[in-house]
Amino acid sequence: MTLEIKDLHVEVEGTEIIKGVSLTFHSGKIHALMGPNGSGKSTLANALMGHPKYKITSGKVLLDGKDLTHEKTHLRAKAGLFLSFQYPTEISGVTIGSFLRTAYNTIHEKQLNVVEFHALLKEKMSLLNMDSSFSRRHLNEGLSGGEKKKTEMLQLIVLQPRYALLDETDSGLDVDSIKIVAEGIQQARKLRPAMSLIVITHYNRFLEYLMPDEVSIIQQGKIVAQGSYELAKKIEQRGFT
Repeated sequence: MTLEIKDLHVEVEGTEIIKGVSLTFHSGKIHALMGPNGSGKSTLANALMGHPKYKITSGKVLLDGKDLTHEKTHLRAKAGLFLSFQYPTEISGVTIGSFLRTAYNTIHEKQLNVVEFHALLKEKMSLLNMDSSFSRRHLNEGLSGGEKKKTEMLQLIVLQPRYALLDETDSGLDVDSIKIVAEGIQQARKLRPAMSLIVITHYNRFLEYLMPDEVSIIQQGKIVAQGSYELAKKIEQRGFT
């Protein structure tokens, strides 16, 4: 059970950003993707999720052998892909509960009515120590940075994807918020041990809570180093250069 990227090349508005990346993400493992600003981390995540702005010019994306390279985003989500955004979008008029129920019913064969889903959502929110009234808030509107990231973790726990791309989930968070988000990720893993996590980050401090199995370094659109968690600790000491 793997998510494979084979010699992927990605353009953004005519400029090549990803220049031949090959990676394999294994079921049940945590894979950290690190690199300096502008190295191509977020571009790779958005391309894998099918964002139309990020054009795959060559290479392949295979999920358990199925070619997803040119599939629509909603079909990738149904296949088991998930993307947590670095900067979650505010959507006025759409409650968190309504949004999550729609997303859940879209990717599951069994459809839950409002009452059934409310019970499910309440159970998942309790795992993150979230008050049930939070589900009536509009999606990300008026939320702090920490609350937005916590909402992303709630999505992760409710949807339980097979492969989760977490794009700088720790960005802009204080130490306490980072710990809360990391605990949310661990709760999601307990619910689905086979879930694969691809954690995109600049910093080892977030990884200290997650202890990744593999670490890859991307720079100027290419993978320049790979190793164990020791590689992340070495970068913290010496920097990316």
